[in-house]
Amino acid sequence: MQIRSEQLALMLPGNQYVDSWCDALNKILPDYDITTAQRMAAFIAQTAHESAGYSALHENLNYQAASLCRVWPHLFNESNANDYAHQPERIANRAYANRMGNGPEESGDGWRYCGRGLVQLTGHDNYQAFADSIQTDIATIADYLQTFEGAVQSACWFWENNNLNAVADTGDMAHMTRIINGGELGLAERTARYNHALQVLTS
Repeated sequence: MQIRSEQLALMLPGNQYVDSWCDALNKILPDYDITTAQRMAAFIAQTAHESAGYSALHENLNYQAASLCRVWPHLFNESNANDYAHQPERIANRAYANRMGNGPEESGDGWRYCGRGLVQLTGHDNYQAFADSIQTDIATIADYLQTFEGAVQSACWFWENNNLNAVADTGDMAHMTRIINGGELGLAERTARYNHALQVLTS
């Protein structure tokens, strides 16, 4: 099953790169057995929610001080938040230090391996595992994740690693969202996107 550009345009309203996204999806989805209307609708719905309709391929870390204290209260407080506010690179290096395979704050790994792609692949270990899966050097991954094919392929890799085809076959968007998000954040929108995508793909 192939997605047509006019179908994808309905699923990603306002996206100016629909043709390029369509080419990437049709090229890569079959490699991960995302080939039924139900699986494709679920994939597009979830990834569209995660990436603001395939428009945000790089994590937005431009936080103000109050937001830093709220999002990462164990790392930022009244004494240091103003020093980091509106400095995405410094924020990433502190927020993601010493976890997910990243080194300490001064290593720069937090920014080097911050969220990129359609599902915001994050952390050295995830970048390395994805690089290994496509037999390429981790040094190329940050740039690749921000290309049409790289953004789609990294999302497919995540999808496969979390056995999401099986969940998609059941149509259980809540379960799928918990796997992707760790909770049910945005479930109503994800479900609405899914129902719309399924209708578009099967009409």
